[in-house]
Formats: sequence, C-alpha cells, structure tokens
Amino acid sequence: MNLLDIIFLAIALAMDCFAVSIVSGVLTRKEWIPRMAFLFGFFQALMPLIGWIAISFFRQGIEAYDHWLAFGLLLLIGGNMIRESFEPEEEHFFNPLHLRTQFLLAVATSIDAMAVGISFVCTGYDEISQLVLPIIIIGIVSSLFSIVGTRLGARFGKTIAHRLKPELLGGLILIAIGVKILITHLIEES
Repeated sequence: MNLLDIIFLAIALAMDCFAVSIVSGVLTRKEWIPRMAFLFGFFQALMPLIGWIAISFFRQGIEAYDHWLAFGLLLLIGGNMIRESFEPEEEHFFNPLHLRTQFLLAVATSIDAMAVGISFVCTGYDEISQLVLPIIIIGIVSSLFSIVGTRLGARFGKTIAHRLKPELLGGLILIAIGVKILITHLIEES
C-alpha cells in the first residue's frame, strides 16, 4: 500500500470513531474530549498490530491466496459498515463522561481494525517496522476524527449524523481499497 492508500484506510477506520464521537458530543464536556480522542486513536492503532502479529505466523500457508483474503476482509468490514449506515439508529443510554464507557467505545469501534492488520500481512508487510507509519497514521487520524466528531456533535447534535452517514463513506472506502488490492495482485500474476 502506498501512503495515499494508508491515509484512506485510516479515514475509513476512523468513521466509526467519528460517528460515535458525534453522538457522544451531545453529552460530553470539553474537558473529556482529549481523553476520548486518545483512547480512540490508541485502540485504532493497536488493533492492526494485534491482527498482524496473530496472522503473521501463518503467512506462508496463505501466501497463494492472501490478496483474496485481504479483499474478502475489507469487503466484509466495508459491507457491514454500509449495512449499518442504513439501519435505524437505536437509542442506547450511555454516558460518554465515564472512563469505562469511553474505553468500551474505543475498543468496540476498533475491532474492525484488527482485520485490517490481517490484511497488512496479506499485502506484503513482512516486518513489524513496516507497520510503524500505518499505525501512527491510523492513530492520529482516528484521534482527529474523534475530536472533530465530538465538537460537531456538541454543536449540531443528532441531525449531523443523519446527513453525513459516516459509516456509509467508511464502508465504501474500505471496499475500494479491497478491490484495488485484488486488481493489483491479479494484474501482477498475469
């Protein structure tokens, strides 16, 4: 993946953080925004590393079809995000002021980033040193999207989440990256 792909990947992963931050922004005081941004960025950066470590031990066994695996994972995650963007918004009572709630939200929104770590193995990231830049970019972008989302939520409330559909945009970006990976590998094989 080139730098532009990594930035688009980071933006796609940050869409869950952005959506949750918009909703949290309605209830969150400004002094809690940095903590939420840090937690979202930290877990979005940590999960790809965990996925990469978990699957890198099995790399030789999946090398022949790794591009299909990366495509499938990104398609699955992106498709799920698109599906969720059209579901009615459920009303859940949560208090984003509590550290426990912020921690759970950060972990929940970063689970899909673990699959991205798996796709890193499939796209040629053989050494942990190669992950430093993507992980930093993912963490920073997620933190920034969390800050912006929280501020937008505090200012404009629930109406902005319905207009932007951040999950839809994130899902489309992930699918596009998956298609690009697949096409690139298929062209290289022929």
